[in-house]
Amino acid sequence: MNIQSATTRRLVQKKLSTKRDSVDNHGMKYVYSFEEAAKASTSKAILGGKGYGLALMTRVHLPVPSGFTISTEACAYYHGQKSYPVGLDSQITIALKNLERVMGKKLGDAENPLLVSVRSGALVSMPGMMDTVLNLGLNDETVKGLIKKTGDERFCYDSYRRFIQMFSDVVLDVDHEHFETALENLKREKHVTEDTMLTSADLQKLVGIYKRIVKKHTRGDFPADPITQLNRATEAVFNSWNNQRAITYRRIHNITGLLGTAVTVQAMVFGNRGDTSGTGVLFTRNPSTGGKELFGEFLLNAQGEDVVAGIRTPSKIEELKKKMPVVYGKLSSIARKLEKFNTDMQDIEFTVEEGKLFILQTRNGKRAARAGLKIAVDMVHEKLITVREALLRIDTKQLNQLLHRSIDPAAKKTLLGKGLPASPGAACGRVVFSAEKAVEWAENGEKVILVRKETSPEDIHGMHAAIGILTSKGGMTSHAAVVARGMGKPCIAGCNELQIDYSKEILCFKGGCLKKGDTITLDGETGEVFLGEVKSKEPALSNEFKTVMKWADKIRHLRIRTNADTPKDAECGRDFGAEGIGLCRTEHMFFEKDRIPKMREMILSDDHESKKKALEKLLPLQEKDFFEIFKVMHGYPVTIRLLDPPLHEFLPQSETQLKELAKKMNVPLKSLRTRLEQLHEINPMLGHRGCRLAITHPEIYEMQVHAILRAAIKAHKNGIKVIPEIEIPLINSAKELAVIRERAMTVVESYKKEIKFPLKIGTMIELPRACITADEIAEHADFLSFGTNDLTQCTFGYSRDDAAKFMSVYLEEGILERDPTESIDKKGVGELMKLCVQKARSKKPAIEIGICGEHGGETDSIIFCHEIGLDYVSCSPYRVPIARLAAAQAVIKASSRRSINF
Repeated sequence: MNIQSATTRRLVQKKLSTKRDSVDNHGMKYVYSFEEAAKASTSKAILGGKGYGLALMTRVHLPVPSGFTISTEACAYYHGQKSYPVGLDSQITIALKNLERVMGKKLGDAENPLLVSVRSGALVSMPGMMDTVLNLGLNDETVKGLIKKTGDERFCYDSYRRFIQMFSDVVLDVDHEHFETALENLKREKHVTEDTMLTSADLQKLVGIYKRIVKKHTRGDFPADPITQLNRATEAVFNSWNNQRAITYRRIHNITGLLGTAVTVQAMVFGNRGDTSGTGVLFTRNPSTGGKELFGEFLLNAQGEDVVAGIRTPSKIEELKKKMPVVYGKLSSIARKLEKFNTDMQDIEFTVEEGKLFILQTRNGKRAARAGLKIAVDMVHEKLITVREALLRIDTKQLNQLLHRSIDPAAKKTLLGKGLPASPGAACGRVVFSAEKAVEWAENGEKVILVRKETSPEDIHGMHAAIGILTSKGGMTSHAAVVARGMGKPCIAGCNELQIDYSKEILCFKGGCLKKGDTITLDGETGEVFLGEVKSKEPALSNEFKTVMKWADKIRHLRIRTNADTPKDAECGRDFGAEGIGLCRTEHMFFEKDRIPKMREMILSDDHESKKKALEKLLPLQEKDFFEIFKVMHGYPVTIRLLDPPLHEFLPQSETQLKELAKKMNVPLKSLRTRLEQLHEINPMLGHRGCRLAITHPEIYEMQVHAILRAAIKAHKNGIKVIPEIEIPLINSAKELAVIRERAMTVVESYKKEIKFPLKIGTMIELPRACITADEIAEHADFLSFGTNDLTQCTFGYSRDDAAKFMSVYLEEGILERDPTESIDKKGVGELMKLCVQKARSKKPAIEIGICGEHGGETDSIIFCHEIGLDYVSCSPYRVPIARLAAAQAVIKASSRRSINF
């Protein structure tokens, strides 16, 4: 959710800083009463979500306690300049006096004290990430005034002890556990189980204990002056914008570019005034199922934080109807009104003070993926929103949860470690440490988890046999991640908390070790690894899911293909709505158990004829693969990438494996070692691979083109509509492509009479030079397809696996806003892509251009692909529905921008 770019944020901060010296002259406004904000229709970006919601509710005359909002601009200035902007103090003073006038009370007054809450509220809802202070304004004098005013000593001391604990935790940085321990000790001493069973004398005693805790841990007295309390609480809320949990939340949810948090200061209403008072949280629809029903909880004789703190067990909202029927009726009416007004499910916080209802907050409620679909579809049918609005409301990341097995939320779990959620889904199986063992055990009916430090193409057969993959190294686009997503298997990558010892065949974690054959469970959605078997559940695609996909397909312009290397992958992609294959990686076909020896025979051959003979053994196997894929993709294009990785990846690396291979192939071990040394590469990614391999070993691509054409001809004769596209990888010059294309066309000519179907020859664009010379390359290509994994690595100079070691620091420090291996870097990689499209179409206006890198399944990247005019995106099968939805969202957003500009 890139609300605002880093550049924009810096410009705003610079603008704010230049206004610092002229605030008095131009009167820049930082503080708005709820009434002012409502009348002026102040923007949500300035007021934050909470302040904006309070202003709207004030405008429609709902029972909202009065207050004021300190803007997000003030927070941005505070973090940029390390001080408050000039004029902020005086504006807060004026707003406070106005609040005192409205309420007929005064902050700090010993006779009739005003108490306030101080809360955070950014533009985007981040529940529980930033801090709140309630009952601000209490001290030893004002608590006596409150007792006189209310006649309820117990309530007053209960509020006072709550305030000390909350203020000390949020503002003074005294761990709340110290206060909880003191409270539990007092309850044991008084032989009671609930806070509500403590007397006023008990609570007064607790206030004294809490003050001593503060003095012990801060070496100072608890601040008694209410104005000091307000200033320090405001500053603490600003500071909470950059606390670790808020930063982590924004990073996880890709929330970037916000100014900061606003601060709302609001007159207190009290839910802890006895059994005619209470507090609760209400959703206007069920956030788990999407059902159209009031869903929530409440507590009698409690304050807001009690409901979420878990100290007491709340009651379901339906119970409020029995206990306070009039309040429940008003609350139901307000809930319906707010949902209709905001045209979305609302998350409402409320307090009842001695039978009187107050609404403290409304915001668009967080919801589970399945609920999000149902709510969106239902609201279209109810004519609350349009189809286009509904599609924009659905989070494509959440959609991913619906396509895989998932961990049962109610299941008991023992966490072993946490890595990167590289491929979603849940898998439970026995630990194995080699691809061979994975295949062996799987053939015996075992469910296995392949555990490796990192995977390579040589592990492909084991990955295929396993039901899940776990690596201790690598990132979100590592080999393990990319292949697992393509296979639709759960994968956790880069779980460096776990130590793997291949020689002992053990997996160690904090507190112990697991051996080969022990059972673990992977949660690919969260990146968590659990001990033993954890219950999971199958996905079930709802009618709402199908409806949303139909809507998306009618609106989107981009075609959606899938990356598939096997008929099974292809079938999975078609089931999810793929309109072809955008990338079929042929090297994966060589690693099957019956094929790798033939491939190794070719690699170890000394002359051209020997190599051709070895390849002839592989040709019928590849032909069969392609035929089966064409059969599944009847009527849709299939882009087949010719061999890409360097040859050393097909040979074993360890001495033991080399000895086994030498014996099996009846070749001297010394010769094998020599060949391996000859093939060894310092940097394989930039070495002898792709088209470079084809230039030096033309017989490999020759065999593959034969296999593709024979399979296509056979399929065509069997009534299958075939559209093969031959893709040459890693081109960086037009001459490379011209040479390899000419060789391929020589093979094509030999089948000329039998080819009665369209055939294309094109290339992947994976290197910056290819982008820059795309006009020359396009002259020899029928299509182009961006391989953004390698294009990103080459543009940044990052290895996608090794970047995991420093990427988290780069993100935390703000050096990068997004991990470029997860989402296209628009300023660098994106500019190269735009240049490529422009240059290629300057020579061939109708040339087809797509993307087949992992970015093809990421929402922001798909939107960018739409913007630069690509024809299709291709992604792993399980990301096809995400791509369909994101492509529709791209059209809607582009249309919205045009409307605004007009």
